[in-house]
Formats: sequence, C-alpha cells, structure tokens
Amino acid sequence: MRYIIIGAGAVGGTIGGRLAESGRDVVLVARGAHLEALRRDGLRLLTPDSDLRLPIPAVAGPQELGELRRDDVLVLCVKSQDTAGVLNQWAQAPVAGGGTAAELLPVVCAQNGVENERTALRLFQNVYGLCVWLPSVHLEPGVVAANCTPQSGILTVGRYPDGVDDVIKQIGHDLGESRFDAPVVDDVMRWKYGKLLSNLGNAIEAVGDVAADDDLAERLIEVCRQEGIRVLNAAGIPFVGSAERDAVQGDRMTFTEIAAAPRGGGSSWQSLARGTGSIETDYLSGEISLIGRTHGVPTPVNALMQRLSAQFAAEGRAPGSLPLTELAALVEQAQGSAG
Repeated sequence: MRYIIIGAGAVGGTIGGRLAESGRDVVLVARGAHLEALRRDGLRLLTPDSDLRLPIPAVAGPQELGELRRDDVLVLCVKSQDTAGVLNQWAQAPVAGGGTAAELLPVVCAQNGVENERTALRLFQNVYGLCVWLPSVHLEPGVVAANCTPQSGILTVGRYPDGVDDVIKQIGHDLGESRFDAPVVDDVMRWKYGKLLSNLGNAIEAVGDVAADDDLAERLIEVCRQEGIRVLNAAGIPFVGSAERDAVQGDRMTFTEIAAAPRGGGSSWQSLARGTGSIETDYLSGEISLIGRTHGVPTPVNALMQRLSAQFAAEGRAPGSLPLTELAALVEQAQGSAG
C-alpha cells in the first residue's frame, strides 16, 4: 500500500512520518509555506525521544501524481470544513488500469467530528473511519511534533458505517507497526462519537484563557460535554465513555512536553494561532447543536461556543484571549436564556 496523506499537518504529518519511518510508502499533501518546506527540507518530526528528518515526497494535489496506483490509500487529515472541497479534487483522479479514485480507492477519515465519513461516502465507494487520539502540534512550516510516548497515539479504525474488511485490517497492521495502537473495530463511529464529546472542550480552550483557572475551565468544558451526552442519548446514538477509552489507553500514551514545539492547545487552538481564518468547531460544538435541534434538545452552551469560535477565526483574534471569567458569565447567561 502507498499512503497518500491529504493534509500533512499535526495529525497527518505524524501519521505520515511514523508510517514512513517504519518503511511504508508515503506521499504528503500540503500547501503554501508548509509544502515548500517539506519539498526543500523534508518533514521534521519531533517526539519526546527523537528529532527526525524524513525525506518524504510532498505534492500539492492529485495532478502532480499523475495516475494513482491501485494500491493507494487516501488518508484524509484536513479539518472538517475543508473535507468536501478536498474530496472533490481527488474523486475523479484517474487510477492506473482504468477507473477513478472515487470508484476504486479507500478513503480513511483521520479527522475529528462525525460528518466527514458521510461526506466522503457521497463520492467514494469505500470509506473508513479513524478515531484520532493523537496529541500533536503543527505551528511551523515543515515541522510537526507528537507529544506521546511510547506510542504516538491510539488510532481506532473500521469500515464506515460499520464492519471490518481486509483493507482496514492491513491499514491497522501498518499503523500498529508505526508507533501507534490501531485497534480494528466493527463500530468505529461509536468511538468517533465518544471523541466528539471530548472535543467539545476545543472551543473553550480556543477562545478562553484556560490557564488562568484550571478548575473553572474544566467546569465549563464539562457543561459542554453534558449537553453533548444529553443530545446523543436523546438521539439514540451510541458512544464510547471515558472509562472504556481510558481502559484501552492504559499507560501506552504518556503526554510529554517537547521544548522545541510547546503545545499551547489542541487543533482548534492551533487554527487560531496560525491565523487560518477558519475553525472546525462547526463540526464539533456545531454537530451537537445540529443533533440537538433535530431532536428538540436545547444546546445553548455549545451553540454559544460555536458562535464565539467562529467570530474569533473571522476576526483573527488570538487564541485564549477572552478572560475566563467573562466566558463563564456568557455561559451562565446562555444557560439562563434557555432555561
């Protein structure tokens, strides 16, 4: 298999780097200054116990690859707001021997949120989910950092909407030989809905000065999470709970700060820090709001956080620049107006 990592940022760069390190055939897809740095210097992958320079081929899109190979695997690592546009670029790419990527090649959605697989299945015949537990950082062109050891992450994989086949078994095997745990399951979306609940804290971390008061920050995150749990229960959507997830993780992922790449926050925080102009919370907090509206369950706090994070992205505001006490007051006001 050749792994084409579409979106070689924090998650994609780590997955692609680790696969290449273990001897797998990898191509990175990136853009702008990041692509230039990858082409010039290779990928620099920082971990708690290594500083690797990996000369992995990097391209801007399918046109630079010509015909795709029949053993290619498309690993989608872009933010959810970019999924539809990127998939449209790749769907009609020709495959050697006849046919298109959409008809023949597997797409693995290695992304937060739960909408990407459905979006992919609209175009592609064979879609797989990957639940990302992979603390990582990408703030500098050409450089990604993965903060956990001994395993870089836990990447639970399965066919979408459910099931297991030989393709995903091989992908799981390759990931498992590349410094990841990669359980292959027949209910991968249950894991991704569990991760969605965890990601509801992304918006709090992105806009609020969470370092000012850890306890208050945790309480606000828990308010978002409890809204999410009520919504998923009302919709009858199964999800993995924190105890089950902790049992799988065990001591295989120990978070360690990397001096050369300090991790100020997660993926949404990093989007604001890089000034990308967009943020994924429409597919995190916004997913809970959508399901809540569909099933008549109020989600005032997640709706608030969706609006605030979108405002921060549009205005180019720095992550964590809203005083936490002000954010707490806005949360209380939102809860009161819904009550």
